[in-house]
Amino acid sequence: MGFMNKILGDGPSGSVGDYVELDLDDFETASDEAGMSIHIAEIGGQQDVIAIKDAVYDGDLVVADITRLRTEDTTVERITDELQQVAREVDGDIVQKGDDQLIVTPSGVHISRQKLGRN
Repeated sequence: MGFMNKILGDGPSGSVGDYVELDLDDFETASDEAGMSIHIAEIGGQQDVIAIKDAVYDGDLVVADITRLRTEDTTVERITDELQQVAREVDGDIVQKGDDQLIVTPSGVHISRQKLGRN
């Protein structure tokens, strides 16, 4: 059976032996070549915003957990305003996902406001 027949299905279906499980540890990763990194941050106060701003200015995307700030509405507003300013300055985007996450992107990355899989 030829390779194309396996892909197109013109023959008996593949058996478990036809597939190989890949372990990512077996492959070299080229993280130095990536144009953008995604950072996970936890905001506990105003001081944590500095590292987020630096990452976005460097062209990286940040997903920030703001769960610890829920009770401090003025702090959340101040931090959100500051990160909105950063997103505007770099021509990026920012969105709050639920009550617990902020996503801030650099230039060239837009966050869709529509969920996938919804009609």
